[in-house]
Amino acid sequence: MAGKVTSVAVIRRVAVLPQPPLLIPELAAGAADECAELREACLAAARRLTSASPDWVVVGAAPGAPEVPEHASGSFRGFGVDLGVSLSRVTAPETELPLPALVAGWLRERADASSVRVHLVDPATTPGQCEQFARELGEHAAVLVLGDGSSRHGPRSPGGEDDRAEFLDDRVRDALARADARWLAGLDPDFAAELGAGGRAPWQVLAGLAGDGDWTAEVLYSAAPFGVGYHVAVWERA
Repeated sequence: MAGKVTSVAVIRRVAVLPQPPLLIPELAAGAADECAELREACLAAARRLTSASPDWVVVGAAPGAPEVPEHASGSFRGFGVDLGVSLSRVTAPETELPLPALVAGWLRERADASSVRVHLVDPATTPGQCEQFARELGEHAAVLVLGDGSSRHGPRSPGGEDDRAEFLDDRVRDALARADARWLAGLDPDFAAELGAGGRAPWQVLAGLAGDGDWTAEVLYSAAPFGVGYHVAVWERA
């Protein structure tokens, strides 16, 4: 289905993915098989992004919104496994990278992309600031948006169970399936924060990037297997 919002950039394809460390088999250990469906959906979306352009722009969230150097390399060492990744095919010295950049680098290598340029927002960034952030990114053919849904699904959830988590992630899934940038733009930051939805700010950057054209959308995965909402979707300009 299609949605319309105000135009700010020319984009051919957008992939919306979560960023759990469990996505990486070496980090998932005994849960690797449980993550297989999610992993395959993420890799399928990433490959579709590469078919639009081998050079991606990545939008994610991290406290303080640190600047991520172009062509940087890093490691998942801080998550328990010394698995190295790179943001491009250019060899660069290793530096400490935040989780969104590490996940983007891991996806880049497996989707055979040339480079990823990572732009981070602070999780507390307001909707208006997210829209402005989108305007400053400029035009890019392929955009990867990283962020998780609510961390409060069920009694085993890392954020503590909250009955509203399913309500929120059902609506996020529906918005992604409709390419409904207006709904994403209107998501209340306080409500999202209460439910531990770390993807709120990146999704609202997506809302600002989505443009005034028509979009087709497909959700490849939507579930909360470990108490956290994970959504995988691809938007394409019609």
